[in-house]
Amino acid sequence: MSSVAPLEAASFKKTEHESVERRAVFGSDVSVLSEIYQPDVNLSVWNRAIDPEVRVEADALVASDPSIQKSMVIRADEAPVSLQAILPKQQYRALHADMLWLIDAFSYLFDLREVGLRLAVLDTAMCPKFHVDKVPCRLITTYTGIATEWLPHHLVNRRFLGPNAPTSLGAAQGICQPSDVEILEAGAVALLKGESWEGNEGCGLVHRSPSIPVGRQRLLLTLDFGR
Repeated sequence: MSSVAPLEAASFKKTEHESVERRAVFGSDVSVLSEIYQPDVNLSVWNRAIDPEVRVEADALVASDPSIQKSMVIRADEAPVSLQAILPKQQYRALHADMLWLIDAFSYLFDLREVGLRLAVLDTAMCPKFHVDKVPCRLITTYTGIATEWLPHHLVNRRFLGPNAPTSLGAAQGICQPSDVEILEAGAVALLKGESWEGNEGCGLVHRSPSIPVGRQRLLLTLDFGR
């Protein structure tokens, strides 16, 4: 009991950054992604109706290559050729087209010549601790499986981020209450504003990888700023 009380008391003491408003926005139209440019938005989510064929091909990719881990920097104007090297269009037409569309949209939205891409099949939590990304903004979508967990800004006690961040919901009393944890929908396209976005220092979206049940996997795509 004595170890819990200080954490509960600390949660009522807001730092300067914790008192700054940040909000998440959601929409069924792709235009919601541009809301990430609003100063008080640190999460913008397009809850899209993903093409069923994309889901089928995502499941097929997981089944055929359960250890796939691909990372590369792609020039926006050379994306079709670069992506072909890691995801053959002949085998994954719909998934390939969807990823190309996301690369194009991401590079257009942020006026990027290059995009950092990661495509991975995961059977364990890649980043199990709550954390913020030291990037301007990251696109995340989970094609199949359990999607990313995140915390509303006003419910986060950032003193417990970093090495001391809990990895389980039951141990989350320092940074948040277990009931505060939100989870994105599979297929949703999310823009997570990070610590390197100008004016967002100390307000990056807090998130973590989900726990994955034994025998299950997720297919994750992330896009980052190149140049």
